[in-house]
Amino acid sequence: MKILIEDYNSILIIHVREGDDKPHKCASGFYLRVGPNTQKLNRNEIVAFIKAEGKVRFDELLCTRFHYPKQFDGKKLNDFLNLSAITPPRDKTLALVNLGAAEKQEGRTVFNNSGVLFFSKNLDDIYHHTTVTCALYAGTEKADVQDRRDFNEDIISSIDRGMIFLKQYIPVRYEMTGMPQRREIPEIPYDALREALINAVAHRDYFEKGANVMVEIFDDRIDISNPGGLVKGMSTKDLGKKSVLRNPNIASLLHRVGYIEKMGTGVTKMRKLMREAGLLPPLFESGYFFTATFRRHKREKRGLVSTTDPMDRAIRETIDETVNETVKKHLALILDAIYHEISLSGPQLENILGMTRATAKRSLALLKTSNLVIFSGASKTGKYLLTEQAKHLIEEMLKKLARNHS
Repeated sequence: MKILIEDYNSILIIHVREGDDKPHKCASGFYLRVGPNTQKLNRNEIVAFIKAEGKVRFDELLCTRFHYPKQFDGKKLNDFLNLSAITPPRDKTLALVNLGAAEKQEGRTVFNNSGVLFFSKNLDDIYHHTTVTCALYAGTEKADVQDRRDFNEDIISSIDRGMIFLKQYIPVRYEMTGMPQRREIPEIPYDALREALINAVAHRDYFEKGANVMVEIFDDRIDISNPGGLVKGMSTKDLGKKSVLRNPNIASLLHRVGYIEKMGTGVTKMRKLMREAGLLPPLFESGYFFTATFRRHKREKRGLVSTTDPMDRAIRETIDETVNETVKKHLALILDAIYHEISLSGPQLENILGMTRATAKRSLALLKTSNLVIFSGASKTGKYLLTEQAKHLIEEMLKKLARNHS
């Protein structure tokens, strides 16, 4: 703490400069200066002050509730290392320590919260507030919920599943390019939405356990919000110019797998992608929550179709007419998920679509019988893929839709 004393015309002026290592304690406790008043802080106010100053970070705290290796998912670590172009070492513990996800204490491997968020078998067993909630509404208000999904398996899966949810409900326009592949133009650029979702997950306040990251689709907009607002010292005017990490450990791990750049470029990318698509720029609002809003201006329905339309038609051309409409809709959603994700496991499909295991198994069996999907690989690690017949059928449907809507 620096104190400057100045003598001015027989007046002694004392300047007490703001310290760099707050909070400062005196003999009777901690105090906060509010205007002309001095207010003594209670226990909860001290904790809130320390969090606001960034002296304690959620992602760096050790999680004593997590038991290694019982609750650890080695496959998630291997997938992470492969995405990071790192050769998986024999000693998984060493890899976790080097990634900053865990540390060694008296011969034990103790995970911090970053490690839990990325590499737990089921994150929902440890934390519930880390969920990404996706919702589709009818209209422009939070009233009539048409669909809802909650994702809380791990951070990367939550981001990926959130994007699949968005893709299922964002209309797209198809343009033929003269090449075998058609060009798919979504109403709102997928990459802009992905940037917003990643930012929400990476920068949310994980100390706040009463709110989730929200992805909400309305008729006139898409809102992606996270609890916490901007970090202290930042305002919406600084977005795209300055960057402060609330969760540096989480950001570092997402950077390793190429999800973020850690350069504060996310907002600039969103604005650029929306501008290039001829759309209004996203709106950013910060208070207790930080919200990115993507406006959906009214368009003629001509030229826009749901991403599941080709799947619906493929189902109707190959599945027996006696199968009811609800089952056919489930089958179309499964085809759409596999089509966009390239390959998915059974449990992943259950998670994405909110189906029970029995319903997913029945649906997949029907798709296999109809020669639309195949299972490739070992029983525990294999994936479902589209058959060549399904690929050809869907591509033909897309071409027809492009011609009909052009």
